[in-house]
Amino acid sequence: MRIRHWAFAGALCGTLLGAVCCAPASLAASALASATQGHLQLSDARGTLWSGSALLVFAGGEGSRDAMALPSRLHWQTGFSGLSLRLRARQDCCVNDQIELRITPGWREFSVAVQEGGDWQLRWPAELLAGLGTPWNTLELSGQMRLRTQGLSLHWDREGWYQKGLVQADLLDISSRVSTLAPLGSYRISLLGASEGGRLQLMTLSGALRLEGNGEISPKGTNFRGWAAAEPGREAALDNLLNIIGLRQGARSVISFG
Repeated sequence: MRIRHWAFAGALCGTLLGAVCCAPASLAASALASATQGHLQLSDARGTLWSGSALLVFAGGEGSRDAMALPSRLHWQTGFSGLSLRLRARQDCCVNDQIELRITPGWREFSVAVQEGGDWQLRWPAELLAGLGTPWNTLELSGQMRLRTQGLSLHWDREGWYQKGLVQADLLDISSRVSTLAPLGSYRISLLGASEGGRLQLMTLSGALRLEGNGEISPKGTNFRGWAAAEPGREAALDNLLNIIGLRQGARSVISFG
């Protein structure tokens, strides 16, 4: 009888181990969609949770019909490193090197950290932002997005999520279909996180359209206050765009949400 019990336990463990090892890549797609409220999705996921690929899609969230995918597949490999999971990802179209993430689970919490020391640089076409819906689909931006991180980690617990470290996105040589002036300029969006909340900053690097602003991101939500204005002599060319960007107050448009 004891041998039979051990045989049953061994079969059960083998079945569970096989299920984990063969877990489909669609589980990663479901987790990413849930964590980003549908704004980032993995379409046509193939392979397993441990070795798979999918198309990365920018979307407007639940109920939105706006979506845009990157032109080449995102490939990933997952393995264990101590008590953490190590995820390595590459994408031929948009990442010049391999990105490595360390995922550390805990009791009712987990964290995801970007490993330092790599030479990766992420470049996406700004047209992807149209997939996020309003107001990006109205502006129909073109140009390049360049992303870098420094000491970045994301933490989830019962209170929600928070970020540590820096995420910096540069929008370079940006143009819009609602303005005849091209390019409008280049801009930087920085998010510096801490356990009590993150600080959001928008600044202009160069260009005729000036954008400036500051805000905060926390588990309770996001708020932002900023403005847009035209460089002297460019007011007529940017008037229509300024009317769309925000609420006009004289020569400026006020950008506010949250």
